[in-house]
Amino acid sequence: MAITDMMLTVLENSGLLPLWNAIAPWLALDERQLIFMIATPVFIAITVWEYLRLRHDPTLMDTREAIRNFALGAGYQATELLFAGIIAFPVYAFLYHYRLLELELTWVTGFLTFLGVDFCFYWMHRASHRIRWFWAAHVVHHSSERMNFSTAMRQNATNIFNGGWMFYLPLAFIGFNPVWIGVAYALSLVYQFFIHTTLVRQLPSWVELVFNTPSHHRVHHGRNPDYIDRNYGGTLIIWDRLFGTFTPEDARNPPEYGITRPVYSNNLIVLWTHEYRDMFRDMTRPGALSSRLQHLWRPPEWERTDHQRDSAK
Repeated sequence: MAITDMMLTVLENSGLLPLWNAIAPWLALDERQLIFMIATPVFIAITVWEYLRLRHDPTLMDTREAIRNFALGAGYQATELLFAGIIAFPVYAFLYHYRLLELELTWVTGFLTFLGVDFCFYWMHRASHRIRWFWAAHVVHHSSERMNFSTAMRQNATNIFNGGWMFYLPLAFIGFNPVWIGVAYALSLVYQFFIHTTLVRQLPSWVELVFNTPSHHRVHHGRNPDYIDRNYGGTLIIWDRLFGTFTPEDARNPPEYGITRPVYSNNLIVLWTHEYRDMFRDMTRPGALSSRLQHLWRPPEWERTDHQRDSAK
């Protein structure tokens, strides 16, 4: 008997095979997290290399924060893995069942999937800065005052609950398989890991013209007035150029990283939830219900006027 047959016999006799048959499709659907888990050792290795280059400059690298950033990323991966199959995948499956087109996986449809995912990412990312409900989840990614590879891992465990995944639903309804969408999305995030650094300056002009680069993304993480809410692109920067949100990095105006209302806390729960807390606190202030609810979809900096607060009196 071959060793593989012996191993299968062990599995069959354990009684766990039905459980595996139930879990395997779930894992196949959530190939995004599988790609992230495979890529994580590479991320760690690259981060260690960068750390060795920057460890003597506390403005660029802080060991405790880097470890905390990976912990934030682990929380994000855990909630995505546990809840995506319950919350997001049924909706994708429903829309794909009623899809408009029958699309086979070819080089052409594969490229269109990548292009469609990157286009949807642009609008999801833009909404994550301009709609406070989405910003409440995204803000943790921007709250670090350092820009390094560990910052890329700084994600929110609430992402799966706040609904950013809905921006990609039209692709499933058109006829793109949700598994392809997930793969393209995961590979885009893997690419974006490598643009969170100060060690790479300008790349060749044709690369800077088409792709999101470390230079473009440093602008995105800047809280300088000229840099706020710019350069939303994922893999490509062409969407920002098309929709008027592109700003080049200016050596005379180096990015100052972080958010305009800093949160100085090392507590993961606080880092994940502080903007939700502030948003709901603003909603509880006196005023008409219609005005109070606007805090959900207005920009993060929006405040109700005294007239709006007094209108309910």
